Amino acid sequence: MLVVETIAKIWRAYFQDKKSIKQICRELRVSRNTVRKVIRSGVTELTYERTIQPLPKIGPWQDMLDEMLAVDARKPKRERLTRIRIFEELRAQGYDGGYDAVRRYAASWSKEEAVASAAAHVPLTFDPGEAYQFDWSHEIVVIDGATTTVKVAHVRLCHSRMLFVRAYPRETQEMVFDAHDKAFAFFGGTCTRGIYDNMKTAVDTIFVGRDRAYNRRFQQMCSHYLVDPVACTPASGWEKGQVENQVGVVRRRFPDRASRRPSIRPAGPAPTTMQFWLLFTWE
Repeated sequence: MLVVETIAKIWRAYFQDKKSIKQICRELRVSRNTVRKVIRSGVTELTYERTIQPLPKIGPWQDMLDEMLAVDARKPKRERLTRIRIFEELRAQGYDGGYDAVRRYAASWSKEEAVASAAAHVPLTFDPGEAYQFDWSHEIVVIDGATTTVKVAHVRLCHSRMLFVRAYPRETQEMVFDAHDKAFAFFGGTCTRGIYDNMKTAVDTIFVGRDRAYNRRFQQMCSHYLVDPVACTPASGWEKGQVENQVGVVRRRFPDRASRRPSIRPAGPAPTTMQFWLLFTWE
């Protein structure tokens, strides 16, 4: 393999000193094919990567080594064996090859396993009226001069990206129902599916996979609006990423300017449920 210095000498000899290929070969003791390759390719470094790794020694032991590596990969990280320990155990079984062959094979095996087990995320697409996403966020606001925390209900239409936001003092089931009622009135209709996280006001029990035991009153609300509820997989926020992103969008639209928090004031007469529209003013 040519070193970078030799390639630089070939370039200078051919392009700067105007020497012939035959003369360069004689002076640098390299073949004509090598000189032609350097000149025509325009590269400053030639590297070689083996595409097929022969396994003259590993071959008969490949199945056993695969099993040893698979068993070791399932162990807790602190209990896993080093490559040299795996090599020693293989030697104890009769393997007479070298350590480098085992090390290279183990590294290749680990890389292939990492690619095979990599999580794949499929982009979500929705038809018009197919689904909406629902979520809560907690916001610190000033109401009548007092700093307090309000719970903000976020609803997002998955196809059109149209959003609805309404603030409440708590996350009770009645306020979940009211948020849906106000959102559907605002949108002018409902969707066939509603995508939620596993909030306690909707889900009583989480089973394996997508199976859920939904709260009876929550199911009655969904039945009233002809909505099929779908709960996300725990710790998989990307399954309702639109409404998750909406929380940040709403916060950026109403920033905390000059360290002044936005104020929320009731829309009209204060209702008994203490529901507040998100009307932001700056004090």
